[in-house]
Amino acid sequence: MSEPQGAEYAFGRHRPASHVLIHVSDPHFLAGGARLGGRYDVEANFGRTLDAIRAVHPHPAAIVITGDLADLGEPDAYRRLRDAVEPVADALDTTVVWVAGNHDERPALRAGLLDLSPTEEPVTGVWDLDGLRLIALDTSVPGWHHGDLDRAQLDWLADLLSEPAPHGTLLAMHHPPLPSHLPLFDILELRHQDELAEIVRGSDVRGILAGHLHYSSHGMFAGVPVSVASATCYTMNVALPAAEVNGMDAAQAFQLVHVHPDTITHAVVPVTDAYTGTYFSPEWLERMARLSPEQRLEAFSRKRGR
Repeated sequence: MSEPQGAEYAFGRHRPASHVLIHVSDPHFLAGGARLGGRYDVEANFGRTLDAIRAVHPHPAAIVITGDLADLGEPDAYRRLRDAVEPVADALDTTVVWVAGNHDERPALRAGLLDLSPTEEPVTGVWDLDGLRLIALDTSVPGWHHGDLDRAQLDWLADLLSEPAPHGTLLAMHHPPLPSHLPLFDILELRHQDELAEIVRGSDVRGILAGHLHYSSHGMFAGVPVSVASATCYTMNVALPAAEVNGMDAAQAFQLVHVHPDTITHAVVPVTDAYTGTYFSPEWLERMARLSPEQRLEAFSRKRGR
C-alpha cells in the first residue's frame, strides 16, 4: 500500500489513507508537440503537472489519466505522452492507468501506450492495487464525441463486481455519469446510464473517477460518489454564464485521491507557480508530534491570539 507523506503523524481521528492515487485528465497531446488550437501549449502545461505530481506524493498507488490522452489520436502524440509520463511513473515506482476518451483513437492508443494490437477493441483493464480494485472502462464511441457502454462491456463489469475486493473498487472512465449545467456537455454526455447504475448500485464500487468536462465537478451516481478531474491542457471558465463558458489557459489541476476505510477524499491540486508560505514544514510536524493533544490546541490558540 502507498503511505502518504507524513503518515507517521495523525493528530485527528482519521488514520492515514491506505491508498493514495493521482487522478489526471485530458492532456490532449498533439503530434510534433503542436499547440492545441494554435494556442494552448499542452505539453508545457502537462510538464508542470508532472512536476507537481512528483512533489505531492513519493509513491502513489497509481497515476490514473481519464481520457482524451491525444487530441487527434495521432500515433506520435501517444508516443510523446508516453515518453513524458513513464519516467515519472518509474521514479515514483507506480502504475499508469490509461483511459480512453472521445478524442482518442483506439488503434493508435492500444499500439502506442499499451503495446497491444491496433484494433478497435475497447481499452479496458483491471488492477489490484494492494487490495483496492481499479477498473478502467472505455466510454469512447469511435467517430463520435458522446459516451456509451455497450452490453458486452456492461456484462464484463457486472461479472467483475460479482466478487468484492478487500478494499472495494474504483471505476475510471472518461465521460462522467453526471449532469452538467453547460448546454454543450448535455450533447456529449454518457448514454445508457440507467444500465450502468443497475450494475453499480449495491456493489463494492466506492467511487468513480472521470474527466471530459475540463472543470472539476462532484456528484452522486447510483449511490456512489463521482469525482471529475479538471484538464491539464486548458480548462472551462465556469465563472461565466453557462451559455458563454469557453476555454481558458488557466486553473489547470489534477486530483489527489486518499482512500480510507470509511471514506475517499479527492483534493483538487492546482498547478501554479504562486508563492507559498513556509509556516508548515516537516520540522513543524515533528514539533507538534512531541506535544500532547492539549498542548497542540494551546499552541494554536496562542497563534490565533486567544
